[in-house]
Amino acid sequence: MGRLEGKTALISGGARGQGAAEAALFAEEGANVVLTDVLDEEGERTADIIGGTFLHHDVTSEEEWAAVVARAVELHGGVDVLVNNAAIYSPSTLLETEPDEYRRVIEVNQMGVYLGMRAVAPAMIERGGGSIVNISSGAGMRAGSGGFAYAASKWAVRGMTKSAAARLGRHGIRVNSIHPGLIDTVMLGETRIVQGGNLDRAVERIPLGRIGRPEEVAKLALFLASDESAYSTGSEFILDGGSLA
Repeated sequence: MGRLEGKTALISGGARGQGAAEAALFAEEGANVVLTDVLDEEGERTADIIGGTFLHHDVTSEEEWAAVVARAVELHGGVDVLVNNAAIYSPSTLLETEPDEYRRVIEVNQMGVYLGMRAVAPAMIERGGGSIVNISSGAGMRAGSGGFAYAASKWAVRGMTKSAAARLGRHGIRVNSIHPGLIDTVMLGETRIVQGGNLDRAVERIPLGRIGRPEEVAKLALFLASDESAYSTGSEFILDGGSLA
């Protein structure tokens, strides 16, 4: 208990799934949690359960990023942790992906992370440091035939994480990425693996023999958000049951 005591954490995409699990665990560990999402009803419910604050937030908007960071500072005096969790998925392959669909995925998954890091960095610099945790994916570590736009965005998150870490380290700001494999969330149901009825076969190829839980992603995010990972930055942390082994 208390691994984030006195710290303020801003979590995008915090209404449900991995984001909600992170919000709950961070609050349990003493953080002031500000969770954001476009899913207002679910976001309000999650915030009420954990005792945090919910803010409506479109991560593709620079203005809304500025507003949620300002509100977090107003409420709690600063921001110590940012978890860039918000993302969307498209199962389309290269030839199936229309330009508008590609842009939509990139806007949320890549631009959202960029805007989030850019918005929170000045507040963290003023605070004397902080931790940024970018949720990428196993799709950001290896090629796949489906989810073309999603994979492109998650590879970009991996690269942006390293670049930001190299630049922000001098200010005491650490930046790391988490790369989950198959996790039991709503997004998993949108994949071709599930829609094609191939989940059981996919699970058989996972060395640990099961899909992951949102709470397991949250525990890794907690480690990276806390001072326990004080010498870790610019790194990928894989959480996939051994799929990439």
